[in-house]
Amino acid sequence: MTTRDDGGLSQAIAQFHSIVEMVSALRKAENNRDDDATDKARQAIEDDALSVEVRTGWFNPYSRDADRAPAEYCILLCTGGPAVRIVGNLSEHCEPESAVIEYQDWFKPWTRWIPGNSHNVESILLDYARIFHFGE
Repeated sequence: MTTRDDGGLSQAIAQFHSIVEMVSALRKAENNRDDDATDKARQAIEDDALSVEVRTGWFNPYSRDADRAPAEYCILLCTGGPAVRIVGNLSEHCEPESAVIEYQDWFKPWTRWIPGNSHNVESILLDYARIFHFGE
């Protein structure tokens, strides 16, 4: 039996399940006020990402430097064929405001994964993304 190439969807789902486990461990440690377990859970999330990047939005080249703050972020989770990332917008304080999973396979565009309960998924992804430092 042959399996049809899903363009990376199965990898996106697998990455999400891994994120759920890490965020669950983080939430449990924080709720129990267990500093050691919280540090370990945070470290597991930090070690999970391959890269963390930011980019600015449109700005006037003659404006103050404060106007050039990061506006978007990208956390690359895996690369190759397929690749998976979390992307979203940053607040004026460089904190994640939104989070979605995107996936791609060779020679295919990035595709957003939209699960059934997207609000709960975004909450989990935001807890994951908020572990990282995105700017000032």
